[in-house]
Amino acid sequence: MDQTRPIRVLLVDDHAVVRSGMVAFLMAFDDLEFIGEASDGREAIQKCAELQPDVVLMDLLMPEMDGASATEVIRARWPQIQVVVLTSFKEDGLVHGALRAGAIGYLLKNASANDLASAIRAAAVGRPTLAPEAAEVLIHANRFGGQRAPRQSSHYDLTEREKEVLNLMAQGLNNLEIADRLIVSRSTVKFHVSSVLSKLGAATRTEAVAIAVQNQLVSRPARNP
Repeated sequence: MDQTRPIRVLLVDDHAVVRSGMVAFLMAFDDLEFIGEASDGREAIQKCAELQPDVVLMDLLMPEMDGASATEVIRARWPQIQVVVLTSFKEDGLVHGALRAGAIGYLLKNASANDLASAIRAAAVGRPTLAPEAAEVLIHANRFGGQRAPRQSSHYDLTEREKEVLNLMAQGLNNLEIADRLIVSRSTVKFHVSSVLSKLGAATRTEAVAIAVQNQLVSRPARNP
């Protein structure tokens, strides 16, 4: 996105009081611009079509259409729009559902204004942000899901090239940027990313980065100032 203009943010929550509080948060940061709000998933999709935000702050449990369903539609129609889930809930199913729908971040509503702003900035450049509680859900599922036994980080069997790709994913680079950095083709990067996700047992890039950070496969992604 154009770094010379503020990040355009759409708020989606079925509680007007929550929306008002989020607007107050956003107004404290010059690099963030509140451009609209919606009270359910269907309205969020309409607003995205009209306003073309950079980042959507998305509640999960709403009438008419829930946040995960709306996220899936938004990401399919407008892949340049990033979605950060902002919810009061940290249940396993909600975390997995939101990330599989395409959300790049998952925060709880008790997050500080600075944490929220950092997550929006990170999302705008394609970098994931997960609340510690959400990351814990993903790590637990990866270690103990199904019939798999716990495994140590050294047992992921990543190749050196896959480790390079994973590190660049953690920095928020997309496939084209990784290809340019490593001087390889996009198809080669796509192959390595798919292999990394498979070996880590992750469904999305965000989940893969969370698992990698937790298991010290990569350094924790630096926050934007």
